[in-house]
Amino acid sequence: MFVPPGHGAGLSVCYRYKRTALGASAWTGQRPQSALRGALPRRRGGALHTRLRLVPRRRTEAAPDVGASRPLDRATVVTPRLPRRERRKETPDEDEGEDDGLFETQADGTRRFIGYDQFERDESDTADVADPDEQGDTASATPRAPRKVQRPTRFPIIAVLGRPNVGKSTVVNRMAGEFKTGAVVEDVPGVTRDRTYRLCEHNGRFFQVVDTGGLLFDDDPQNVFLPQIREQALVAMREASGVVLVVDGQEGVHPIDLEVASFLRRECLDATDGSSPPRVVVAVNKCESVRFGDAQAAEFWRLGLGEPIPVSGIHGGGVAEVLDRLCEEIPEAQPRRMDENGRWILDEPPDDLEAGILNVAIIGRPNVGKSSLLNRFLGSERAIVSEVPGTTRDAVDELLVVTDPRTGDEYGYRLIDTAGIRRKKSISYGTEFFMINRAFKAIRRADVVLLVLDMTQGVYEQDATLAERIADEGRACIIVGNKWDAVEGKDDRAYRAALQKVRERLPMLPWADALLVSAMSGQRVPRILDLVNAAAEQHGRRVRTAVLNEVLMEAIRWQPPPSTRQGKNGKVYYATQVSTRPPTFAMFVNDPKLFGDTYRRFIERRFREGLGFRGTPLRFLWRGRRIR
Repeated sequence: MFVPPGHGAGLSVCYRYKRTALGASAWTGQRPQSALRGALPRRRGGALHTRLRLVPRRRTEAAPDVGASRPLDRATVVTPRLPRRERRKETPDEDEGEDDGLFETQADGTRRFIGYDQFERDESDTADVADPDEQGDTASATPRAPRKVQRPTRFPIIAVLGRPNVGKSTVVNRMAGEFKTGAVVEDVPGVTRDRTYRLCEHNGRFFQVVDTGGLLFDDDPQNVFLPQIREQALVAMREASGVVLVVDGQEGVHPIDLEVASFLRRECLDATDGSSPPRVVVAVNKCESVRFGDAQAAEFWRLGLGEPIPVSGIHGGGVAEVLDRLCEEIPEAQPRRMDENGRWILDEPPDDLEAGILNVAIIGRPNVGKSSLLNRFLGSERAIVSEVPGTTRDAVDELLVVTDPRTGDEYGYRLIDTAGIRRKKSISYGTEFFMINRAFKAIRRADVVLLVLDMTQGVYEQDATLAERIADEGRACIIVGNKWDAVEGKDDRAYRAALQKVRERLPMLPWADALLVSAMSGQRVPRILDLVNAAAEQHGRRVRTAVLNEVLMEAIRWQPPPSTRQGKNGKVYYATQVSTRPPTFAMFVNDPKLFGDTYRRFIERRFREGLGFRGTPLRFLWRGRRIR
């Protein structure tokens, strides 16, 4: 090929296709569409032909010999501009910086195109297959690009204690005003196990209410969770500014009520360590009767904890009196003010205090290690862990704050531990139904979902069902293969084979990163936060319309839309991004019915190859032309 002296030869090739050497002067250092407009390969007679256009450029330095050739480092993408009637006028300050990383600024001020493939990461980048067993707590836990978060102010805490099945969860839901998303309530002892926190407001006072399990001091061989439930309740009492002892007014004073009251008098009222003891209020639940409510509550003077208050967790009667008694001594958390409707609100609402926190839901089948993973993240026994399937029942929210050691900035993650989800035909209406309902709601309010698998058992059909639900909900996802330490014969080949098997069994999540970890030993657990940050960033990413249509036109050049037997061809006019979380694109075409599922999957694949969006699903809205 002859190149005239003083000219640069620009050859347009499709993205990802390497070309032979053209010479050092072939690269102009400018955006490809400005110099090589419309020079994409064309199909002629079943073969690909490339048009060559010579573009003169001003030489600023002595050019090397034209004959001295070198291979191009990466392919060049050249796409013709859209027609004027289909182009959107871009203002200089519109979405400035959205395509950062696609072009590199040179010393002379020009911007060099470096390709879209930098957004793609090879699977080996997240697999760490060099030595799978040596990665543990030594892995870096510093997020790559997390969102800045302001540490929320600590609200006063009110612990709700009592023996099993007296209505503690109902009272908590009434205080918080949450019934559909609150604690699981059923007339069965032992429903609540882990402690859960709810934000409440009463007369301008903001505080947190902690729901705990039934408190029993004698162990029962039939209930293996009693020691752990008791420990969770004691932790809630130690950190509380006030305690509500809930008793059953219909059953009267129970011997266990006397034991719990004696314990509270010893720990709270008779404190000798110099600390201010929490205020204890007795709430006599199930006193719906107006005539006999006071008589039912009068019996509980025997507890020696002050005046008992008759309440009804179902109807809400007496709950305000309990909160009034507690608010007399608990401190205020934030300066408050009254809005135009006469309601007390914080100067800084709780939502603003926690702005920037990523909601991360931990989802999976029963007994795959979700609670163990939560405890490993927090470094403490926050959730009850046992080998019995279905240990976790309520959705447990916990805030994890990670500090960057280099800058000192704090980054927050709201980890949501959920109950194990079984197959639908195995679920009956009752406690498990409400448990799974809470888990599905956790998926909807999450930014990123961790789909936890049991690598000792493999990928089950239920895992694929959960993966499909996550994709349908439009949530970013990370596949976490837990219990990797229990797999025998681990090496590089076994690691790759396990990841490949996971990919094959979960074809609905080809865009999700996968990682094999061990919650028990902490192997590769810190790397999950890096993948969470990357997936959350792509989940909320927005691409400029100009860059989006470059990738679209390139895909159409290589694979035109199909045509019908009647000779009607599909036409794509342009595309634009209309939403994020998940990224949603509107494709304006002549007739959406002309574009089958195969071509739609092709467009999605080309978008991912050209723009990345690793770790998040994509949604496409195919809109036809209006008939005038």
